[in-house]
Amino acid sequence: MTYEELWRKLTPIYAQGEAKAIVRYVLDMRFGLSATDVYCGKVTQLSADECLELEKIIVRLSAAEPVQYVLGCADFCGRTFRVAPGVLIPRPETEELVRMVVGDSADDRPSTFSPFSVLDIGTGSGCIAVTLSADIPGASVTAWDISGEALSIAERNAGGLGANVLFALQDALSPPDDADKWNVIVSNPPYICDNERVSMERNVLEHEPHTALFVPDDNPLLFYRSIAAYAVKALKPGGRLYFEINPIYSDELAVMLRGMGLGRVRIVEDGYGKERFAVACKTVGEESNIIKPHKDK
Repeated sequence: MTYEELWRKLTPIYAQGEAKAIVRYVLDMRFGLSATDVYCGKVTQLSADECLELEKIIVRLSAAEPVQYVLGCADFCGRTFRVAPGVLIPRPETEELVRMVVGDSADDRPSTFSPFSVLDIGTGSGCIAVTLSADIPGASVTAWDISGEALSIAERNAGGLGANVLFALQDALSPPDDADKWNVIVSNPPYICDNERVSMERNVLEHEPHTALFVPDDNPLLFYRSIAAYAVKALKPGGRLYFEINPIYSDELAVMLRGMGLGRVRIVEDGYGKERFAVACKTVGEESNIIKPHKDK
């Protein structure tokens, strides 16, 4: 089977460019074929067992199963994470969120007596928590999820990547009564409304966990409201709250955060110009300000 024959099998569900990229990713990650190898026709030199495995992979991809689930891994911030249908596949936008947190934390100096504490709410694969643990020197990172299956995957990722993260089974809608505990709280919570399902791709809608994706149409800020209320109490003075958000509700979210007493509220655009992130601080004696839009370079 040639490279062209492989990617053409995926064009009923993917655009041509994406189909080619998926096949090249499979050939690289599973069979060790570089782009040069592919274009030189080395796909046809795979062994009989490798061809059989490749055919099985293409069958699963043709059924709109995400390539990350088929291969059992996904790339995120230069690291490879285990993924399975019980966890959301890490997205490039979330990499931008993590880089923002790391960048903002660069000037914070953790103290031996007061560690720089970070909480990731709704950790899924653990990609945010593990990356922050690895990339913020001295950080003490905790990660919550409501899914035991997700926590099991996240713990394996932390162990495999040498990250020191404390994982806990915790519902974001019923957080504990903490006070002045965290320097940073970060979350990529469910934010897609049910009425948006009709415009979603099959590979997402039919395979990724709906509990990590959807919120009721009549309560789009469900998780943001609960997490922000927790952050108002649980952040240390000067601590920061970071969200990945639905651009449709960016204005409403910014107003809500300010109304709850958080300060220096920013709505930040992603690399595609969409209002994708919100940042707020637990300020002391400062007037809250909404700055919108803001695009980080």
